[in-house]
Parts: sequence; structure tokens; C-alpha cells
Amino acid sequence: MPQTLRFPDSEARDDFLTFTSRASRLSDPEVRLEASRGTLATWAPILVPRGLLDRTPTILALRALPVDPELVCDLVVTASSVVASTSDTTAAELPATALRATWAGVSAPRGGWTPVTTIDSADVAARAHEGMARVAEVVPADAGAEAVQRVRSAVWSEPVEAWSGLSLGAGFAAVALGFIVGSEQVHLLKSGAWARLSFARGHVLVRGATITV
Repeated sequence: MPQTLRFPDSEARDDFLTFTSRASRLSDPEVRLEASRGTLATWAPILVPRGLLDRTPTILALRALPVDPELVCDLVVTASSVVASTSDTTAAELPATALRATWAGVSAPRGGWTPVTTIDSADVAARAHEGMARVAEVVPADAGAEAVQRVRSAVWSEPVEAWSGLSLGAGFAAVALGFIVGSEQVHLLKSGAWARLSFARGHVLVRGATITV
């Protein structure tokens, strides 16, 4: 696996490190790094099923950035293990070993996306913060990991009628990964079992939500 990611400039490198830093604070603090043809797709799991019988939707955040065109990779690492290079302001260093993650084997479609509607980013942010407050209110301070997962799954799996049935967790993903900056009309698209919420700064992909067109 590559030990260094090289970006065209320090701005792209810092953008990447900001994303991984935010991802490191999630309940599944991992990122999938998928690079080819000069583009690095960085994926972060927001909500994933725990076992075959778990009906929790899969919610992933995606940030695409330009990278060394010769780089080809597809691997998962702990988000906090990705650090800035001390000798090159356009590079980031990776850990020596990669991880195995079940969620990384689930790939969203690359094409066939059909527009559904647009949503105001302010509404996405407001509903996400309401959901975060509900999770914080219900989860006791000494709750174990399983209890926290049950509450998060229940809240973030809820369909939002105003979003054509998209899971509320898509809003949490957008807030947690810093996709909402200022006001914009966010595009909701659908492809098969997947839905995509596209912001100027990134995308949230959801598998398992019933989208009404």
C-alpha cells in the first residue's frame, strides 16, 4: 500500500486532512481511500448495519479531491492515523498497515442517478441538529456501545417526509463532515437502492431508504 498521498497543492491536502479529522470523531472512525485517474475518493461511514438482521440503512459520506494521477489504491485506514507530512506541505502520510472493514465492501453506483428534488441546506442542518439533541437526551452518560448504537440507529434511520423519505442520518452526515457552508440548494438523486444528497463540498450516500419520486 502507498505510504504517502501527494496532492496538487497544500489547500487540497489540508481539505483532505480536515475530512479525516472529522471522520475520526465518528463512532466508526475509519476512512476508505479510493484513488484512480487523479481523483481521491475518501469515504467515511456514518451509520452501518451491525449484522445480517440489522435493517439500519448504510449511510456514507464522500469527499472527492485531486491527487497524484499515478496513484492507484483502494484501502481502509483509521482516520486518526492519517497525518500531515512534516517535509512536504502537499503530502499526507498513511499508516504502515490497512484495515478490513465490512462497510467498505459496499459500493454505491457510479452512474444512473436520477434527480428527485432539491432541499435547502438550512433545513438539512436544522433537522440534523434536532436529531443530535434527541440522541444526546436519550443516551445516558454511562451507556455502553450497544445502547448508543441502538439509539443512533433509531434516530438516524427515520425517514424525513420533506426529503422524499431520505433518512435523517443523511443530515447528520452533512453536518458532521462539514459539508454545510453557507446557504445552498442541495440535490437529492436516486439510483437503484441508493440515494445521494449532493452538496458543493461533498456527498452523502444512503442505501436502504425508500425514496418517493
